[in-house]
Order: sequence, then C-alpha cells, then structure tokens
Amino acid sequence: MNPSQQIAFLGLGAMGRRMASRLAAAGHALRVWSRSGVPDDAPTLRAHAAPTVRAAVEGAAIVFAMVTDDDASRALWTGPDGALAAASEGALLVECSTLTPAWVSELAAAAGARGLRLLDAPVVGSRPQAEAGALTFLAGGDVEDVARATPTLTAMGGAVQHLGPTAAGASAKLVVNALFGVQVAALAELLGYAERAGLDLAALSRALEGSPVTSPAAKGALGLMRAGRHAPMFPIDLLRKDLRYVSQTAAASGGELPVTHRAGEVYARAAEGGLGGENLTAVAKLYAASEAARPC
Repeated sequence: MNPSQQIAFLGLGAMGRRMASRLAAAGHALRVWSRSGVPDDAPTLRAHAAPTVRAAVEGAAIVFAMVTDDDASRALWTGPDGALAAASEGALLVECSTLTPAWVSELAAAAGARGLRLLDAPVVGSRPQAEAGALTFLAGGDVEDVARATPTLTAMGGAVQHLGPTAAGASAKLVVNALFGVQVAALAELLGYAERAGLDLAALSRALEGSPVTSPAAKGALGLMRAGRHAPMFPIDLLRKDLRYVSQTAAASGGELPVTHRAGEVYARAAEGGLGGENLTAVAKLYAASEAARPC
C-alpha cells in the first residue's frame, strides 16, 4: 500500500461513503466528490471533499466510482465535465458500481482510447460489510491492474476475486445478486404458505437454519423476515434494477432466465405496493397472513 499516492472516490451514497471512509481511515491521500455533497453521517470525509469531479480526479493515481446504475455511471465518466476527461495519464479507473457488462465494456473502450486503464470491481456485501471493511470485490480486467488496485481494495474489503477479463466482474455481480434475490423471494412466499398451513414458524425456522438446503444468506434473510426488520441494507428498488440488468444481458445473448424474470416481477409488485425503499426481505409482506402487515 502506498498512502502517498492520490486517490479519488466518486459517489458517496450508502455504500460509497462507507468505502471512502475506510480509505480515509487507512491514511490515503484522498479526494471525494458526490453530486449531493458529503452526507451528514460521514463528517470525516468533509476534509477530503472536492468541489467538482475534475478537482477530485486530477492527479489521482486511482479513481474509484460507486454509483447507482448505468445512467449515473455514464454521466459521471463521460459527461461534459466527466471523470474520463479529467483523469491523468496513467491513472487506473476502478468502477465498483453494479452495472451491465455492455456498459462496462463500452467504458473500458472509452478509457483505453485516452490511454487509461479500467478495472470493473463491483462488491459483494451491504452496508455492515462496507463499514467493517469486509466487502468482497469481484474484479474484471488485466492481472496487472488487479494487482495494482488490490492494496486499496483491501483497505475497503476482505477479499479480491479476479473473475477474468474486463466486464467479468460486472457479469459475476449480476449472478450473485440474482441468486440472492431469487432465494429471498422463494423464502418469502414459502413462509407465507407455512403460516397459512398452521406451522409453528419458530420451529420451522430452527429446522430451516439447521438444514443444508438453507444458504447462509437465506438464513440471514429468514431472521430479518421473522423479526420484521427491513431497514434498507439492499433496497428492493436496487435489486429490481439488477434483476432487470441480468435479464436484459441474458436476452441479448439469446439466453433465458425464467426464474429470475419471475422473481423480478415479484419485487416489482412489492415496489408498486410502496416497499421499494425497504430491504429486499420486505417482499415477505406480500405473503403475510395478516392483512395489516401487507403493503397498501
């Protein structure tokens, strides 16, 4: 790790500000920028704030981005005052957002045309993992670029998995999120079935938690559903976006994802019921036996 090299971090949403705070705590020379400014709950980042993207990016050896979707990423990198135009020669660009592989490939080509390198490195984990520095990065790009980024990535996470060439990280992240979303949707409807069938849900939960068919992620979701705790660690609105991306990507290559597509429809129904800002586990409210517990 070379704390003296300048690092830029663009995007201070729920995940970005926690990741940037880890870099600051590690002692990196850091500049941050966000369209909405530095959030109130990240006061340590105020000393690192830059007024513009250009001011954040100029002179940086590594530029990280963590934004919501393809549109936000495109505007950030390629807009009139975007990060591509401001990046210094030889800079490594690291896109940590959950994006489509098509856009990541397009961005890599645009970066290459300017003599810049791009690594796509979306994260596995949510807000608690980001705060604890326990994220896993799914990296797509050249081996040399992964090695160059790893010291700063591990300041924010516990592991870096190199999945292959550019956009491999983006593809893998969509697989991870789709698999998680499908599991949670299935668990939600089956808990609703179990309740109506008269099963003791506490006893069933213990049985599921001890069963090899229940993944660690599903066990965590089960606990949140049973406790009715749906604070937005991974909001339904963001999951819907990811399920849409993976379905579109599969369709473009002639593939089909019927189970994933159906799960997307279930989460769309939840969002239409006013649950879009809640954690994905709030999908369980669709199947609650009590009318009072269901979304409007």
